[in-house]
Amino acid sequence: MLSKVLLTTFLLVWGWQAPAAAAEDPLPSWNDTPAKQAIVDFVQRVTDRSGDHFVPPAERIATFDNDGTLWAEQPAYFQLLFAFDRVRAMAGDHPEWRHEEPFKSVLAGDYRSAAASGKEGLVKVLAASHTGMTADDFRSAAKEWLATSEHPTLGRRYADCLYQPQLELLEYLRANGFKTFIVSGGGIDFLRAFAEEAYGIPPEQVVGTSIDATYEFRDGVPVIVKQPSGLFVDDKAGKPVGIYQHIGRRPILAVGNSDGDFQMLEYTTTREGPSLGVLVHHTDAEREFAYDRDSHVGKLDRGLDEAPQRGWVVVDMAKDWSTVFGEAP
Repeated sequence: MLSKVLLTTFLLVWGWQAPAAAAEDPLPSWNDTPAKQAIVDFVQRVTDRSGDHFVPPAERIATFDNDGTLWAEQPAYFQLLFAFDRVRAMAGDHPEWRHEEPFKSVLAGDYRSAAASGKEGLVKVLAASHTGMTADDFRSAAKEWLATSEHPTLGRRYADCLYQPQLELLEYLRANGFKTFIVSGGGIDFLRAFAEEAYGIPPEQVVGTSIDATYEFRDGVPVIVKQPSGLFVDDKAGKPVGIYQHIGRRPILAVGNSDGDFQMLEYTTTREGPSLGVLVHHTDAEREFAYDRDSHVGKLDRGLDEAPQRGWVVVDMAKDWSTVFGEAP
């Protein structure tokens, strides 16, 4: 008994402690590759108070594109597929659509022809399916569609087409004092319908394409009504503008997947002080989709060419992610 007391006293005096258990990997769905290491190294540098690259928590802004970055975007942007389904649901009140393009093609399920109508045609579809209703009604319709509609090839609901490695990255960043934002070409109201539940990103931290809205009384209740005017497209050069208008701070980390995100990464990585740009390269045809330079959705061309000299990390989905999607409920 005495020997145990003496041993304990000796250890306490000399400050010995049992070895701590190995720290749990915060990014378990990321393989141990240079891409993962570059991200972890960056986070460690900007959170090290004793280092030269320390960034105060208030300035740790991380922006993420959504389509193709946080969830899948093939064979078409999910919001566009939602719009097509909305048109079909509303067709009974619009008999003229049976003879008017691009609605005629949408109702026939000919999405290729509908897309061939170009920007003007797709704007008609979005205006018909996204405006004239209250913001609450739109949110309810979007939430129901995401919860019940299924992706045509992945065998899971659209709401379950989230990238597990990115969910881990969002949590890892927030655990290290970052504030995470979505900055997407998708509609801001559509994104806000699911972003908090899916990603832990609240509505006030969502930046997206927007349209005008008005304040009205309907049946004695104050409502916000979406209007078919005042389109602001939060894509390409619009993304830095959206960041300026909605966030007010320049990010130190920006994550995207296409040339539509190029200006956001450029705006982020040319700031004074430490910064990092990350591009997700879709290389996994087996678990998801493989596409880049010639894709009609999520085209990645200039970004691939300029990433090396700009110091941007290119994440190879097939090599850098051990898992693409989490388990579907």
